[in-house]
Amino acid sequence: MSVLFYPLAVAAGRVIRYDLLMNIPEELRYTSDHEWAKLDDSGVRIGITDFAQEALGDIVFIELPKVGTELTKGDKVGEVESTKSVSEVYSPIGGKVISVNEVITSSPETINSDPYGQGWICVIAPTTDDPLGELLDASSYRELTLE
Repeated sequence: MSVLFYPLAVAAGRVIRYDLLMNIPEELRYTSDHEWAKLDDSGVRIGITDFAQEALGDIVFIELPKVGTELTKGDKVGEVESTKSVSEVYSPIGGKVISVNEVITSSPETINSDPYGQGWICVIAPTTDDPLGELLDASSYRELTLE
């Protein structure tokens, strides 16, 4: 007999499986380093996941890439500093940075409160026709976070 163990959280005095609380939008793609990517009309918008921001704690500083920076998949895009640690953010795709989210430089806590919306980091013009093809879907990313 196998037993599954899930990370637990306590909310309002009740123990709840953390995987049921975690926000992992189905329409996004993910990396094993906890970045997300979304293809839209302007390019590929990227940021860090809800799982990552939760692990980091209160984010107090973000270093953004410069517009025009050429990236290959896995290149460092920037750094996120929290009250707990400093973590690097890696590019999930290859391409050129065409836009950065200046709002989060003055309000880095936006990444904590809205990691998939207003807390995005940058937009990259991809160098391939299928830039998200090698990334994890929501189901695969959810499994990764439970390991």
